[in-house]
Amino acid sequence: MLVKTKAIVISSVKYQEKALIVKCFTLSDGLKSYFVRDAFSSSKKTPKKSAYFQPLTLLEIEANHKNKNALEYFSSTKPVVYRTITNDIIKSSLVLFLSEVFHFSIKEESKNEDLFLFLETALLWLDENEITTNFHLIVLLELTKFLGFYPNFSEENFFELTEGIFTDFQSKTCLNQQESSLFKLFLNQKIDSLDNPFSTSQRRRLLEIIMDYYAFHIENFRKPKSLEVFKEVFS
Repeated sequence: MLVKTKAIVISSVKYQEKALIVKCFTLSDGLKSYFVRDAFSSSKKTPKKSAYFQPLTLLEIEANHKNKNALEYFSSTKPVVYRTITNDIIKSSLVLFLSEVFHFSIKEESKNEDLFLFLETALLWLDENEITTNFHLIVLLELTKFLGFYPNFSEENFFELTEGIFTDFQSKTCLNQQESSLFKLFLNQKIDSLDNPFSTSQRRRLLEIIMDYYAFHIENFRKPKSLEVFKEVFS
Protein backbone atom coordinates (compact mmCIF):
# COMPACT_ATOMS: atom_id res chain seq x y z
CA MET A 1 0.00 0.00 0.00
CA LEU A 2 1.37 3.41 -0.99
CA VAL A 3 1.52 5.63 2.10
CA LYS A 4 2.26 9.34 2.36
CA THR A 5 3.35 10.27 5.87
CA LYS A 6 5.76 12.14 8.10
CA ALA A 7 8.76 10.27 9.50
CA ILE A 8 11.64 10.80 11.93
CA VAL A 9 14.97 9.13 11.21
CA ILE A 10 16.02 7.11 14.24
CA SER A 11 19.15 5.50 12.79
CA SER A 12 20.83 4.52 9.55
CA VAL A 13 23.36 1.78 8.86
CA LYS A 14 25.56 1.48 5.79
CA TYR A 15 24.95 -1.70 3.80
CA GLN A 16 27.76 -2.82 1.52
CA GLU A 17 29.26 0.09 -0.43
CA LYS A 18 26.34 2.16 -1.69
CA ALA A 19 23.21 1.38 0.31
CA LEU A 20 21.66 2.32 3.65
CA ILE A 21 19.19 0.62 5.94
CA VAL A 22 17.21 3.41 7.55
CA LYS A 23 15.05 3.01 10.66
CA CYS A 24 12.27 5.60 10.95
CA PHE A 25 9.46 6.32 13.34
CA THR A 26 6.51 7.15 11.10
CA LEU A 27 3.29 8.95 11.88
CA SER A 28 1.26 6.37 9.95
CA ASP A 29 2.77 3.08 11.10
CA GLY A 30 5.22 3.51 13.97
CA LEU A 31 8.67 2.01 13.42
CA LYS A 32 9.57 1.01 9.88
CA SER A 33 12.88 0.06 8.26
CA TYR A 34 13.72 1.07 4.70
CA PHE A 35 16.32 -0.01 2.16
CA VAL A 36 17.91 2.89 0.26
CA ARG A 37 19.86 1.94 -2.86
CA ASP A 38 22.63 4.21 -4.13
CA ALA A 39 22.46 6.34 -1.00
CA PHE A 40 26.00 7.64 -1.54
CA SER A 41 25.79 8.52 -5.24
CA SER A 42 25.25 12.13 -6.30
CA SER A 43 25.09 14.40 -9.32
CA LYS A 44 25.00 18.12 -10.04
CA LYS A 45 21.21 18.09 -9.75
CA THR A 46 20.76 15.72 -6.81
CA PRO A 47 22.79 15.58 -3.58
CA LYS A 48 23.73 12.34 -1.89
CA LYS A 49 20.63 10.67 -0.52
CA SER A 50 22.55 9.82 2.64
CA ALA A 51 22.30 13.49 3.67
CA TYR A 52 18.55 12.97 4.14
CA PHE A 53 19.03 10.27 6.75
CA GLN A 54 21.05 11.92 9.50
CA PRO A 55 19.87 11.21 13.09
CA LEU A 56 16.44 12.70 13.91
CA THR A 57 15.94 14.31 10.52
CA LEU A 58 12.27 15.04 9.90
CA LEU A 59 11.02 13.70 6.57
CA GLU A 60 7.93 13.78 4.44
CA ILE A 61 7.88 10.43 2.64
CA GLU A 62 5.95 8.29 0.24
CA ALA A 63 6.59 4.58 0.64
CA ASN A 64 5.13 1.25 -0.34
CA HIS A 65 4.33 -0.42 2.99
CA LYS A 66 3.88 -4.15 2.57
CA ASN A 67 3.75 -4.70 6.36
CA LYS A 68 5.36 -8.13 6.18
CA ASN A 69 8.20 -7.52 8.67
CA ALA A 70 10.55 -6.91 5.74
CA LEU A 71 12.48 -3.88 4.56
CA GLU A 72 10.31 -1.27 2.87
CA TYR A 73 11.24 1.13 0.06
CA PHE A 74 10.82 4.87 -0.30
CA SER A 75 9.02 6.19 -3.39
CA SER A 76 10.03 9.74 -2.45
CA THR A 77 11.62 11.59 0.46
CA LYS A 78 11.62 15.27 1.32
CA PRO A 79 13.56 16.43 4.39
CA VAL A 80 12.45 19.25 6.66
CA VAL A 81 15.45 21.59 6.59
CA TYR A 82 16.52 22.54 10.10
CA ARG A 83 17.45 26.15 10.67
CA THR A 84 20.03 25.71 13.45
CA ILE A 85 20.45 22.07 14.51
CA THR A 86 22.87 21.00 11.76
CA ASN A 87 25.11 24.07 12.27
CA ASP A 88 25.23 24.08 16.07
CA ILE A 89 27.72 21.62 17.61
CA ILE A 90 25.84 21.42 20.92
CA LYS A 91 22.47 20.88 19.29
CA SER A 92 23.84 18.34 16.79
CA SER A 93 25.60 16.46 19.61
CA LEU A 94 22.37 16.47 21.60
CA VAL A 95 20.43 15.10 18.61
CA LEU A 96 22.99 12.33 18.08
CA PHE A 97 22.73 11.35 21.75
CA LEU A 98 18.92 11.39 21.78
CA SER A 99 18.75 9.34 18.58
CA GLU A 100 20.78 6.59 20.25
CA VAL A 101 18.44 6.58 23.25
CA PHE A 102 15.39 6.46 20.96
CA HIS A 103 16.93 3.59 19.00
CA PHE A 104 17.02 1.39 22.09
CA SER A 105 13.82 2.60 23.76
CA ILE A 106 11.15 3.19 21.10
CA LYS A 107 9.81 -0.16 19.93
CA GLU A 108 6.31 0.86 18.82
CA GLU A 109 5.54 -0.97 15.57
CA SER A 110 2.05 0.44 15.15
CA LYS A 111 0.65 3.94 14.82
CA ASN A 112 1.18 6.16 17.85
CA GLU A 113 0.26 9.67 16.83
CA ASP A 114 0.77 11.18 20.30
CA LEU A 115 4.34 9.86 20.53
CA PHE A 116 5.18 11.05 17.03
CA LEU A 117 3.82 14.53 17.69
CA PHE A 118 5.75 14.74 20.96
CA LEU A 119 9.03 13.92 19.20
CA GLU A 120 8.31 16.23 16.27
CA THR A 121 7.36 19.12 18.56
CA ALA A 122 10.50 18.66 20.68
CA LEU A 123 12.78 18.67 17.61
CA LEU A 124 11.14 21.74 16.07
CA TRP A 125 11.31 23.54 19.43
CA LEU A 126 15.02 22.73 19.67
CA ASP A 127 15.61 24.03 16.14
CA GLU A 128 13.73 27.28 16.70
CA ASN A 129 14.90 28.24 20.20
CA GLU A 130 18.02 28.86 22.18
CA ILE A 131 18.88 25.60 23.87
CA THR A 132 18.17 25.26 27.58
CA THR A 133 20.57 23.27 29.73
CA ASN A 134 17.89 20.81 30.85
CA PHE A 135 16.29 20.17 27.44
CA HIS A 136 17.65 16.63 26.96
CA LEU A 137 16.77 15.63 30.52
CA ILE A 138 13.19 16.80 30.21
CA VAL A 139 12.72 15.16 26.80
CA LEU A 140 13.91 11.85 28.23
CA LEU A 141 11.66 12.22 31.26
CA GLU A 142 8.60 13.15 29.15
CA LEU A 143 9.29 10.23 26.82
CA THR A 144 8.68 7.83 29.72
CA LYS A 145 5.00 8.91 29.66
CA PHE A 146 4.70 7.31 26.23
CA LEU A 147 6.85 4.31 27.14
CA GLY A 148 4.74 3.51 30.20
CA PHE A 149 7.00 4.19 33.18
CA TYR A 150 6.69 7.87 34.07
CA PRO A 151 7.67 8.38 37.75
CA ASN A 152 4.85 8.59 40.29
CA PHE A 153 5.46 11.71 42.42
CA SER A 154 4.76 11.56 46.17
CA GLU A 155 6.19 12.97 49.41
CA GLU A 156 8.21 9.92 50.51
CA ASN A 157 11.99 10.21 50.80
CA PHE A 158 13.52 7.61 48.47
CA PHE A 159 12.96 7.03 44.76
CA GLU A 160 12.65 3.35 43.84
CA LEU A 161 14.06 2.89 40.34
CA THR A 162 12.45 -0.48 39.65
CA GLU A 163 8.93 0.66 40.55
CA GLY A 164 9.08 4.33 39.55
CA ILE A 165 7.69 5.45 42.92
CA PHE A 166 8.86 7.27 46.04
CA THR A 167 8.95 5.23 49.22
CA ASP A 168 9.97 5.58 52.88
CA PHE A 169 12.00 2.37 52.74
CA GLN A 170 15.44 2.51 51.10
CA SER A 171 16.14 -0.70 49.18
CA LYS A 172 19.21 -1.57 47.09
CA THR A 173 17.52 -0.17 43.98
CA CYS A 174 16.57 3.16 45.55
CA LEU A 175 18.32 6.47 45.11
CA ASN A 176 19.72 7.85 48.34
CA GLN A 177 17.89 10.70 50.03
CA GLN A 178 20.01 13.46 48.48
CA GLU A 179 19.61 12.01 44.97
CA SER A 180 15.89 11.48 45.53
CA SER A 181 15.48 15.13 46.55
CA LEU A 182 17.39 16.18 43.42
CA PHE A 183 15.16 13.99 41.26
CA LYS A 184 12.03 15.42 42.90
CA LEU A 185 13.16 18.94 42.08
CA PHE A 186 13.82 17.88 38.51
CA LEU A 187 10.29 16.48 38.10
CA ASN A 188 8.93 20.02 38.37
CA GLN A 189 11.02 21.43 35.50
CA LYS A 190 9.54 22.53 32.15
CA ILE A 191 11.17 22.22 28.75
CA ASP A 192 11.12 25.97 28.07
CA SER A 193 12.03 27.09 31.58
CA LEU A 194 14.86 29.62 31.76
CA ASP A 195 15.31 28.85 35.44
CA ASN A 196 18.17 26.43 36.03
CA PRO A 197 18.46 25.23 39.62
CA PHE A 198 21.08 22.57 38.83
CA SER A 199 24.86 22.65 38.75
CA THR A 200 26.84 20.83 36.05
CA SER A 201 27.56 17.92 38.38
CA GLN A 202 23.87 17.67 39.32
CA ARG A 203 22.82 17.60 35.66
CA ARG A 204 25.34 14.85 34.99
CA ARG A 205 24.01 12.86 37.92
CA LEU A 206 20.42 13.36 36.75
CA LEU A 207 21.37 12.03 33.33
CA GLU A 208 22.98 8.97 34.92
CA ILE A 209 19.85 8.41 37.02
CA ILE A 210 17.60 8.62 33.96
CA MET A 211 19.80 6.20 32.01
CA ASP A 212 19.71 3.74 34.94
CA TYR A 213 15.92 4.20 35.12
CA TYR A 214 15.57 3.39 31.43
CA ALA A 215 17.75 0.31 31.86
CA PHE A 216 15.48 -1.02 34.61
CA HIS A 217 12.35 -0.60 32.51
CA ILE A 218 13.38 -1.36 28.91
CA GLU A 219 14.54 -4.82 27.95
CA ASN A 220 17.97 -4.85 26.29
CA PHE A 221 18.40 -1.10 26.71
CA ARG A 222 21.95 0.04 26.05
CA LYS A 223 23.44 3.28 27.23
CA PRO A 224 24.47 5.38 24.20
CA LYS A 225 28.06 5.19 22.98
CA SER A 226 27.98 8.98 22.71
CA LEU A 227 27.06 9.42 26.39
CA GLU A 228 30.52 10.31 27.70
CA VAL A 229 31.28 12.62 24.78
CA PHE A 230 27.90 14.26 25.22
CA LYS A 231 28.57 14.86 28.92
CA GLU A 232 31.73 16.77 28.00
CA VAL A 233 30.15 18.82 25.23
CA PHE A 234 27.12 19.69 27.34
CA SER A 235 28.87 20.34 30.65
